[in-house]
Amino acid sequence: MIRTPDSGSATSGVPSTAATLARLDMPLVDAMMTQRAVRRVMPDLVDDALVRKCIELALRAPTGANGQDWEFIVVKDRLIKEKLANRYRLGWSVYYRAVIRRAAARDESMARTVRAVQWQVDHFSEIPVLVVACMRLGVRGGRVPFFRMPHPAESGFYGSIYPAVQNLMLAARAMGLGASLITMPLLSVTSARRVLGLPHNITPCCIVPLGWPRGRYGPTTRKPVEEVVHLDVYGNREWLRTRIDPDDQQLFDG
Repeated sequence: MIRTPDSGSATSGVPSTAATLARLDMPLVDAMMTQRAVRRVMPDLVDDALVRKCIELALRAPTGANGQDWEFIVVKDRLIKEKLANRYRLGWSVYYRAVIRRAAARDESMARTVRAVQWQVDHFSEIPVLVVACMRLGVRGGRVPFFRMPHPAESGFYGSIYPAVQNLMLAARAMGLGASLITMPLLSVTSARRVLGLPHNITPCCIVPLGWPRGRYGPTTRKPVEEVVHLDVYGNREWLRTRIDPDDQQLFDG
């Protein structure tokens, strides 16, 4: 069935486009507190209007020098997805054997993540939409082929796309779309450029698969702020020694 802008699915419970867009009134803090990587998604179509809205909100993010040098490739073609899936499968296989396998054997939380990633690898070409976030920068902009940019320039380059990606993912979260951020299919930038038809001045940075979730969003488990903050210099964990009392924390939580 071809989904029209305001149609839903009676069999899968997919909401209409109008109902999905209405969810964007979710408070920002609620979206942030319940955002997680949702890798298992259904093959049901995602209306172009929803993808466009995600990208529209992504474009509200700041960029270095307000360059707005971003490009987004929306992949729906099955053949292109299969080509990217092959690269994902290869990269994940190597990474799993070399890095993750032993850790997953000892840590159930890691094992759950591995199972979710493996599902995504196995079903990658079935995911309805892949959004490839890219940055445009050529020789005139200071990017010289085969040479790494100075750290401030390189940091600013990627720092000009990831705020937009986070906006996109928060929009997806608010609307109830499953989303995650992956880079493994871009293991070979040259190969990815060829698959996506990208010129040399366009660099693919990451991929955000979008689809209706098989699971659900919910509160995430994260380390306390005090365990990751250092005041002035690394190692000065002043906040760790003066943890905020849970009763006082309610003042901050409203």
